[in-house]
Amino acid sequence: MSYSVSQIAGLAGVSVRTLHHYDQIGLLSPAGRSSAGYRRYDDEDLRILQQILFYRELGFALSDISGLVSDPGAQPAEHLRRQHSLLVSRLERTRLLVEAVELAMEAEKMGISLTPEERLEVFGRDDPEQYADEAAGSWGQTDAYRESRQRTTAYTKQDWLTIRTEAAQLTGAFATAHGAGEGPGAIQAMDIAEQHRQHIRRWFYDCSPAAHRGLGELYTADERFAAHYESIAPGLAAYVRDAIAANASRSGS
Repeated sequence: MSYSVSQIAGLAGVSVRTLHHYDQIGLLSPAGRSSAGYRRYDDEDLRILQQILFYRELGFALSDISGLVSDPGAQPAEHLRRQHSLLVSRLERTRLLVEAVELAMEAEKMGISLTPEERLEVFGRDDPEQYADEAAGSWGQTDAYRESRQRTTAYTKQDWLTIRTEAAQLTGAFATAHGAGEGPGAIQAMDIAEQHRQHIRRWFYDCSPAAHRGLGELYTADERFAAHYESIAPGLAAYVRDAIAANASRSGS
C-alpha cells in the first residue's frame, strides 16, 4: 500500500505538519515520492510511525525515539516486549497515583491536610481516615465534631507528630501508674487523666469532664480502643476508663 501524507496523517491521528517535521529531522522519511514530488508512505512507514507515536505517548524525547526505531537489530517482537514492559510500569505508576488521589479525597473528608507520604509517616497503619465515615455518622451533628474538623484542617505534619508524641506519652504514663499499682482513683492516675483531657481540649475540641467520662467509656466499649490499650498492658483499657471517671467525679461532673 502507498499513502499520501494526508492519508497517513488521518490514519495515525496526527497533523500533516507533524509528519513533515518527522521527515525533516530524519525520524520518519517516506519510502518514496510521487511523480509530482509528493511524499508517499508505505506499510513499513506506517508501522514505524505507530512505534514513534507509542514512545511519544510514554514521554520519550524524539532524539531517544530515533535511536529506538532505527535500530537495525530490533525485531518487532522486541519492540512489543519493550512496550509491554513500559506499559506495565506506567500502569503501576497510575495505580499509585489513583491511591494518592483517593487518600487526598479521604483527607479532605477528615480535614487533614497532609501529603500521602506525611500521612504514612505520622499515622502509619493507624490513619484516622479509615474511621472518617463512621465518625461522621456517629458524631457529625455535634459541636465537638465540627470544632475538631475545623481545627485539624489547618494542622501541619509537625502538629500531627506532636499530637502523636503527646498521646503516646500519656498512654505510657497511664501504663506506668497501672504497673506501679496506683489505683485509678489515686491522685497520680487522676492527674494523668486530666492531662489527657487537656490534650484533647488543646488539639481537638472543648472536652468537658462529663464528655471526657463518656470518651473513657468508649475505651472499653469499642473493641478497637480496648485492643490498643490491652496490647500495651492487660487491664489498661479499664484502668484508663476508671481514671478518667475518677477525675470527672473529682471535678464534680
